[in-house]
Amino acid sequence: MADSELRQSIVDEEQLRLLSLGYMISAGVTAFFSLFGLMYMFFGVAMGAAFMSAGEAGTQMEGPPAMMGWFFALFGGIFFLLGAGLAVAKYLTGRYLKQRRSPVFCQVVAAISCLSIPYGTLLGVSTFIVLGRRSVAGLFHRSGAP
Repeated sequence: MADSELRQSIVDEEQLRLLSLGYMISAGVTAFFSLFGLMYMFFGVAMGAAFMSAGEAGTQMEGPPAMMGWFFALFGGIFFLLGAGLAVAKYLTGRYLKQRRSPVFCQVVAAISCLSIPYGTLLGVSTFIVLGRRSVAGLFHRSGAP
């Protein structure tokens, strides 16, 4: 019986290590793609400023109104902030899995990760499977701190 418990302990430790690595990689990819929001934001600011300055100079420009540029900037800023926030949450999940802390936070981020089809779904479902085992639940600290 002790041999099977030792084997399960080794499997649990390895799977938690792999999940932690997966969340770190996913955080890096999410942070990279959130930078596209900054690109939209800069293009929107440039477009809005160009149309506003053309309107102040009294010249007629063909194209969308300046409000569209500011809309692009707002959309890009929101996309960047959401992406960066998700990247930070995934990074923290990777750290918490390594430190065996905050299983509820890890499960919440796993649920959000499930929306990123297909790799995020694989990572999220794997997290639910691993954290759902009693042998893994005993590894996590029972402190109230995140």
